Amino acid sequence: MLVPDTPSVEQISQVIVQVTAPSFLLGAVAGFVSLLISRMNRVTDRIQFGDVIPDGDHARTRLKREMPQLRRRAELLNRAILYSTTSAILTCLLVIVAFVSAYFQLRHEYGVAVLFIVALGFFTAGLVNLVRETWISVHEYVSGSSGP
Repeated sequence: MLVPDTPSVEQISQVIVQVTAPSFLLGAVAGFVSLLISRMNRVTDRIQFGDVIPDGDHARTRLKREMPQLRRRAELLNRAILYSTTSAILTCLLVIVAFVSAYFQLRHEYGVAVLFIVALGFFTAGLVNLVRETWISVHEYVSGSSGP
């Protein structure tokens, strides 16, 4: 069995320097997912509250009319959470690949760069979905429009 040479302290230090940016991205994604889950909880609470309103309750008809927008917001938030957690998983994989490559003394620059770009792409998709959800949220109260 082929056992690789143990990487030097300099090699490990270099890998740590290289994974600093992805580590910051991972922290940002974690905070972002927390925000998304908080928004999702508020939207689902409103949906659940709206579902129990009887059809004859005219005092709460506005909430019943908002149900399609609330469901659309929940869908966008769910998609944003999916994209963001995919970004986090890819970022973790990037860090693992960097360290494993250093251990086996393999070139990893291209693979790590591709993983970082794809992770940023998924993070961007999550941000876009948050913007779309926020647009619906704001416009349902400001102008009464139904959103994108």
